[in-house]
Amino acid sequence: MSKEARMIELNKKERALLVTVDVFAARTKGIKVEDEASELRELAKTSGVEIIDEQACHCDKPMPNLFIGSGKADELGLEAGTRGADAVIFSVDLSGTQQRNLEDKLGCKVIDRTQLILDIFAQHASSPEGKTQVELAQLEYLLPRLTGKGVMLSRLGGGIGTRGPGEQKLEVDRRRIRGRIAKLKRELEHIRSRRFLARKKRTEEKLSQITLVGYTNAGKTTLLNSLVNEHQLAEDSLFTTLDPLSRTMTLPNNQKIIISDTVGFLHNLPIHLVEAFKATLEDVRSADLLIHVLDISHPLRYSYFDSVTAVLKELDCLDKPAICALNKIDKLEDMGWLGRYKQDFPNAIAISALKKENFGDLVSAISKTVSKGYKKVELTFPINMMSTIDLIYREGKVEDVNYTSKTIVIRALLSDLTLSRLTGYTKIKEL
Repeated sequence: MSKEARMIELNKKERALLVTVDVFAARTKGIKVEDEASELRELAKTSGVEIIDEQACHCDKPMPNLFIGSGKADELGLEAGTRGADAVIFSVDLSGTQQRNLEDKLGCKVIDRTQLILDIFAQHASSPEGKTQVELAQLEYLLPRLTGKGVMLSRLGGGIGTRGPGEQKLEVDRRRIRGRIAKLKRELEHIRSRRFLARKKRTEEKLSQITLVGYTNAGKTTLLNSLVNEHQLAEDSLFTTLDPLSRTMTLPNNQKIIISDTVGFLHNLPIHLVEAFKATLEDVRSADLLIHVLDISHPLRYSYFDSVTAVLKELDCLDKPAICALNKIDKLEDMGWLGRYKQDFPNAIAISALKKENFGDLVSAISKTVSKGYKKVELTFPINMMSTIDLIYREGKVEDVNYTSKTIVIRALLSDLTLSRLTGYTKIKEL
């Protein structure tokens, strides 16, 4: 094979048939089957596959052997064979047995929803921390799916005379995976410890922690970029941000805060994904203020808000102070609805992160929430302590300065930490 042919082969996209399964008994409130199909399509596009067709499948309850009915499986197998599909991607989670039986029926690779999300995570993880979390989630997904694969590796049955080399291999695989999971969990504990020390230092320095949360592709990274003038990758796709990201931001009163981006949420986010990313999601738990970024232009705005609220409930963070940033108002087709939306969501501020619209209102709301440790004071100190002026201008917001022959009198808004550094050198009067 020539070099050009090998490059074409490497760059060739997998051809996938998408199957949205509507289970009446487990239908998510507010999410229609069309919405499920749309989300599956976006996930598949983000993973990089070529979508050759989309099918919908309705059933009363999951079948234990195939999840869907046998007749529908035969129909999908014929479609996959005719269209030359490399994989069939389902919108639901499958057991190991269901996945294997479907692969036998369809004659190609079968991918479920969690596996698809994990593939996207693996593509987007770039830091050692992100890669560790993704690998842990992948192995915890894989471990229970090894059950039953001994049938392909060994003889059926149990007891004397039936324990073949395949079953030994299965146990070795299990033991290796469990060992690797244990090692990854230890590594994540070290990561959690380092992040705890970093948060402790921020607390000692009186730095408020602001954390952005929201449904995937709501515009959190774009908002972070706009607030701190960064240029982090922000794309119109799902799970663009996976690795934790924190930046320092200075408010109009010169107060410094830490603002952090987080991995995007999803409805029915698998619990072991939440568990694997707890080291990152600790930023949510330790936040002084949450900014819930909501794509107000999306037709599923209410369902997405509920999905994020459900994850925050899992993390015991519903009681935290929060601002709901109604993002992407520049994409709203009818601005007349904006007033209604602002009433429907708590502490709502309508913005456009991309065009920096209404940023003054958002920053003002942030300042109002996190500036509780600041005091308006009048400072009097000798005129030979000019360096103190630099500190006050740097750490606070100066409102007025008066010079006399021997002293300087400044009125300013300063943090408790800055005031403690001035004690003993300066006369301080709280206003």
